[in-house]
Amino acid sequence: MNSIKSVPARVLSRRAGHSLEAEREQFDKNQAISISKAINTQEAPVKEKHVRRIILGTHHEKGAFTFWSYAIGLPLPSSSILSWKFCHVLHKVLRDGHPNVLQDCQRYRSNIREVGDLWGHLHDRYGQLVSIYTRLLLTKISFHAKHHEFPPGLEVSDEVLEKTAGTDVNNIFQLTVELFDYLDCELKLSESVFRQLNTSMALSQMSAVQCRLAPLIQVIQDCSHLYHYAVKLMFKLHSCLPADTLQGHRDRFHEQFRSLKSFFKKASDMLYFKRLIQIPRLPESPPNFLRASALAEHVKPVVVIPEEAPEDEEPENLIEISTASTTEPQITSDIFQQTFGPPNGIRDDRDAQIESLKKEVDTLRAEMEKIKLEAQRYITQLKAQVNSLEGEVEEQRKQKQKALVDNEQLRDELERLQQVKQDSDRSLRLCAEAEKKANATEIRYTKLKEKHSELINTHAELLRKNADTAKQLTVTQQSQEEVARVKEQLEFQVEQVKREAEMKLEDQSVQMEQLRRELDARRDELDQAQCSLSHAKQAGTELSAQVETLQAEKEQLRRSVSEKERELLSTRSLVQEKELQLSQEADKASREICELQGKLLEKSNQEQSLQQKLLDEQFGILQEAVREAEGILRDAVAKLDDPLHVRCTSSPDYLLSRAEAALESTDALESGHAQYVASMADAAALVGALALFTHLTADTIVNGSATSHLAPTDHADRLTETCRDCGQRSLDYLGELKDKQTLGRAELGDVRRALRGVLGLAQELRPKSLDIKQEELGDMVEKEMASTSAAIEDAVRRIEEMMSRARNESSGIKLEVNERILNSCTDLMKAIRLLVMTSTNLQKEIVESGRGAATTQEFYAKNSRWTEGLISASKAVGWGATQLVESADRVVLHTGKYEELIVCSHEIAASTAQLVAASKVKAEKSSRNLGKLQECSRNVNEMAANVVASTRTGQEQIEEKDTMDFSGMSLIKLKKEEMETQVKVLELEKCLEGERVRLGELRKQHYALAGAYDAAEDGEARPAPAPRRGILKKPALAQKPGHVLGPDREG
Repeated sequence: MNSIKSVPARVLSRRAGHSLEAEREQFDKNQAISISKAINTQEAPVKEKHVRRIILGTHHEKGAFTFWSYAIGLPLPSSSILSWKFCHVLHKVLRDGHPNVLQDCQRYRSNIREVGDLWGHLHDRYGQLVSIYTRLLLTKISFHAKHHEFPPGLEVSDEVLEKTAGTDVNNIFQLTVELFDYLDCELKLSESVFRQLNTSMALSQMSAVQCRLAPLIQVIQDCSHLYHYAVKLMFKLHSCLPADTLQGHRDRFHEQFRSLKSFFKKASDMLYFKRLIQIPRLPESPPNFLRASALAEHVKPVVVIPEEAPEDEEPENLIEISTASTTEPQITSDIFQQTFGPPNGIRDDRDAQIESLKKEVDTLRAEMEKIKLEAQRYITQLKAQVNSLEGEVEEQRKQKQKALVDNEQLRDELERLQQVKQDSDRSLRLCAEAEKKANATEIRYTKLKEKHSELINTHAELLRKNADTAKQLTVTQQSQEEVARVKEQLEFQVEQVKREAEMKLEDQSVQMEQLRRELDARRDELDQAQCSLSHAKQAGTELSAQVETLQAEKEQLRRSVSEKERELLSTRSLVQEKELQLSQEADKASREICELQGKLLEKSNQEQSLQQKLLDEQFGILQEAVREAEGILRDAVAKLDDPLHVRCTSSPDYLLSRAEAALESTDALESGHAQYVASMADAAALVGALALFTHLTADTIVNGSATSHLAPTDHADRLTETCRDCGQRSLDYLGELKDKQTLGRAELGDVRRALRGVLGLAQELRPKSLDIKQEELGDMVEKEMASTSAAIEDAVRRIEEMMSRARNESSGIKLEVNERILNSCTDLMKAIRLLVMTSTNLQKEIVESGRGAATTQEFYAKNSRWTEGLISASKAVGWGATQLVESADRVVLHTGKYEELIVCSHEIAASTAQLVAASKVKAEKSSRNLGKLQECSRNVNEMAANVVASTRTGQEQIEEKDTMDFSGMSLIKLKKEEMETQVKVLELEKCLEGERVRLGELRKQHYALAGAYDAAEDGEARPAPAPRRGILKKPALAQKPGHVLGPDREG
């Protein structure tokens, strides 16, 4: 103690200053850690606990200065995922942070815009989302900076909305346009996210998908408010302006309504959102703004965020230490511990608590890792199955593509052969023409030979007749000109034949070139002959001197004629060779065409055989399915007479659901049958529909037999026979499917009539106590649990009001008694509220684990008895809470009795016990929520006992007891008083006995109303025996009589 007193005051002040600096440094360090953990490059959703610390930091420093000081330093241009998470965190900080955050964000609008522009120009999937998200954030900041009446969370009352809009039509018009722009930005972001998810066929449980989906929770919250405000302002505009003026507004609103409805529907179907947010349902059609009364039909969409389970927090945040209320002795103790350390041998309880919590966190993390590994293993198996199926599909696709390519090649080859045949025909025609021309040339050659003979004769005559030399010379010149003309014609024809041969027969181009050279040589020789003739013409005057020259020319002409003969012979042989070659090619082409036609015919036969094989295989698959279906139905029909099946029971409600499903499956079966009859190459639709119909019909028959075991005799016999007839009709229909002759005439009319008969009997056997539809049970459970919670909250509020009123109006012993009673009632209400919340969580766990692929409403409809028990118990708890508050109010005002409080406490304890029993029916024994529920039930019993004890204690303190002084009475008077007292005791005992009998009748009627006396109608429950008069005593605490719920026994 002396050491503590000797500490100087300046040391204390210095330590206080260092404490503030250390606190600020610790705050900055915590904020930096939270920001770095929340905004990172991992493709996973932002953890809520890190964002919550950032938001608490903005409230701590009343702004976002620290957040932006660290956010500016983040390398946002380097990673699109980092920028996406930054936008998500900024959106949550704007919504839930301190109001001054909006002003701080105004100064960094340019930074946000630069990030969006950067990623908008890059082809990155996250980058495109970041560009759209930044535009949304800029629109949000601008809107709220302009309209200060709207907080960033968008939660304002209708009065504030009316005040903000005002009475000026221009202001209302402009505000509506801004709200539409705001809502467009929100919807564009949601559409972009879902568009990327559709392209990747992602699952909502993958971390990469959740990283994209996480910001849509804030988008859903914003859109619900913006939609409500837009509807309000649109109705107000239509009350001020004509309808034609607002046609554009209506069209834009209708488009946004369709987009928002589609967005809410897609989000509601995803498992990721179901545990994080309750998405409201929009009406089927948009509001009719042309009808003013439609505003009363508008319901504001409300988004509900369920209470989050506590996440793994760091140990240092588990214990809250308030430094504001620390007293001077505590400061002295801290200084002592800082100076000399903690006392030896003393261990802080907080360390033990932190260590235990660390162990629990490690255990939970190990369990979570195990669950993640198992889920990953399942995902890997499913992916392997998907890959194998995709491989098979790809193989089938390749075979089909190969067959198509082969078919195309055969068609091309056939066309090519047809073209070759046409070319061959054309070549044959050309050869025939060439042959004709050769014949004509031969005729001309004969004529030329004749002319040559005439020329020889003429030359001899010239020798004999010198006088006629000039005349013979002229004749000779004419003959030579005619020969030259014939030669030119022959040359032209040969050239033409050669050109045609070159065009059609390219392989003989070398030979044709040689022929051309020979023709050129012959042309030169002809030119020489012409020159010789010209010389003979010049020497005509000197005929005698040129006789020898004429002889030489004669010889030369003879040689040229012989050469021409040889040329013609070679040309004829060449033409014959060409004809032979063309005929060979034509034969070869015809043989190839015959071969290809044979292959084509073989291919066509093969395709026909494959098609027939496919039809046989499809019919074989159908027959296998029919045989399997007959086995299933025969097994189900055999259950009707199986003595071992007598112990199996089912409810009419479940039989009704099975019969309706079987009746609906007949439509799909009829459609599949029609498709198969139209195209017998594909029996997939018929086989799938047949399998579904068979299982549902067999399930209906088995459950009909199980339901008949609890039904009255008449109904049981009728139901059994109807199920037997249904099975026989189904077997007859399957028999028709087995024969190709009767396959097309198979009808489902008899089967449908039999199923409708089962459906009608199930309707007759349903319990008559159900006043609501089966599909409404799920919604009623949620409504009753919500109304119970609301009733308890209202009770707590009223008790607090009574507490403050009692403090103002009473004092002394009365004030003490009233405070004790109201405090115990408050504790009881808190315990009941905790029990209701735990029961709700357990109920959700039961529904999620038991419904399978069905919806929540279908699960409640299937277990209607259990659902009615939950509704009844929830109503009893809410009613008991209300009665307790009213009784407490009367006791505080001295207008009621203390016994009313005691009875209400017993009633509440019994009602909560009924709720616990109803929740325990379908819960698993290993459920953690079940253990919590039982612990809450014990706590409610304790709190109810505290209310009874405090009530009785207060009653003893308040009520004045008369002092029994009989000293002044005589013997006779004492005897008289004794007799009167005995008479009063007997009267009270008789009254008590009558009240007990009345209580027994009331409880009996309660059983009847609760549904325990409807066993004679539905055969599922038996009435509890009426209590005997001799044992009618007050029930113990938390043991209010009520009908006991049991799980539906369904086959």
